[in-house]
Amino acid sequence: MPTLSSFLPADFAPGRPLGLIAGQGLYPILVARAAATAGVPVRLLAFEEETAPELIASIPEDARVILQVGQLGKMLKALQRFNCGYALMAGQITPKRLFKGLRPDLKAAQILFSLKRRNAETIFGAIATEIENIGVTLLDARCFLDDHLASAGCMTGGRFPIEADYVAHGVQIARECARLDIGQGCVVRKGTVLAVEAYEGTDAMLRRAGEFKTDGALFVKTVKGAQDYRFDVPCFGLRTLEIMREAAVQSAVLECGRVLMLDKPAVLTQARHWGINLFGFD
Repeated sequence: MPTLSSFLPADFAPGRPLGLIAGQGLYPILVARAAATAGVPVRLLAFEEETAPELIASIPEDARVILQVGQLGKMLKALQRFNCGYALMAGQITPKRLFKGLRPDLKAAQILFSLKRRNAETIFGAIATEIENIGVTLLDARCFLDDHLASAGCMTGGRFPIEADYVAHGVQIARECARLDIGQGCVVRKGTVLAVEAYEGTDAMLRRAGEFKTDGALFVKTVKGAQDYRFDVPCFGLRTLEIMREAAVQSAVLECGRVLMLDKPAVLTQARHWGINLFGFD
């Protein structure tokens, strides 16, 4: 049997249903398509006002369930009812929903009460534990999307315009921010830090960096040293590319094999069209 994905466990059984826990955007759509193409049965666990309507409509009614954010008990029961051997989390949930206006069911409330520190990592880490406790393997969220990961070198072709020393500086800053759990990206220019990513997210950071109206700005996207890829995969897509263009940030470096480019062929085509340079680093 051909390799379905290098991120799948060695004992992966493609006949067992995959419970796709789907947040916003294109990411879960790409996973659903790739898994289905690989012959893996997909069961959709969607969220009200989060999951893309076109993804919900593409899955038969008897193979999907619609949840409210916070209905952990219902989600676990759905995974069991669908007889899922595996689950995969793809797509962001609006961050503020995790902290404001959340209406947890009893199971979720028990978990939240037990956490001394409440952030996206601890909340999703606790959810991951609950999923595995019912005998469902939570997969690396890069599964099935190997071809959409950042790759080494100048992915847009030609010579990358930022000097290696400045790239190395940006990578160092981004990795240190990630180590401190501040964020996973930064914008630098010739050894100067223009902006770092925090709770406000990548788009807001890029816009702040763009306010300096300078040339030679470089966006760096990396990961934490102990990244849990079951629920935390850094993404770079057309939306980020559009914000880079608006902010006049013309170059980005992305960590190879770790940053997911949402619809990589489309991203590279658009980047070339807009004159934005994309480089993969190890």
